[in-house]
Amino acid sequence: MALPSDRAPLVERVEELLAAGGPLPIVSAGDPVLRRGTEPFDGQLEPALLARFVEALRMTMHAAPGVGVAAPQVGVELRIAVIEDPAPVPEEVRLVRGRVPQPFRVLVNPSYEPVGDGRAAFFEGCLSVPGWQAVVARHASVRLTGQDEYGRAVDEVFTGWPARIVQHETDHLDGLLYLDRAELRSLSSNEAMAERWAQPTPDEASAALGFQLP
Repeated sequence: MALPSDRAPLVERVEELLAAGGPLPIVSAGDPVLRRGTEPFDGQLEPALLARFVEALRMTMHAAPGVGVAAPQVGVELRIAVIEDPAPVPEEVRLVRGRVPQPFRVLVNPSYEPVGDGRAAFFEGCLSVPGWQAVVARHASVRLTGQDEYGRAVDEVFTGWPARIVQHETDHLDGLLYLDRAELRSLSSNEAMAERWAQPTPDEASAALGFQLP
């Protein structure tokens, strides 16, 4: 448990972030905060401040827009992330990628482990690496453990696209970016994605760009 004197700078930084109102600025790749990892949340923010911070993360995620934001992406080194995915995609994409709607959720001190040996590879992007996407092979199913914003235990299996989201956001809390796990030969601008690789699977990109899929 952190001492009050240890907490003060963190509390002051969060209060300063929230004082401006509106969506929080998103930190871009190259900032050390994205690489240092995070400290477990153990009450560093009192409940009212935590609720305000969570709501700011939600607003920031919606404004970006994205399907998840982790605290380091707004410069706060706490093990907290939020996710939400309305999954507004065509039926073909939904079926191939297993992308189903996810309600708003707060992940506190999350960690994951694979369930089975299955892996799935799809293009993935990140709000901290704007303008680019790359293929990442991730576990097709994971067991996520941790807590919610009220301290209640979370122990749930995610599959398909929701599994990808929770892996991506939890990785942020460990100082990892999706590019650390990506097939770099697949790296494509958003423009190239829209023009060439918008198919439900990355098979055509694999053949044309010369990288292997699992």
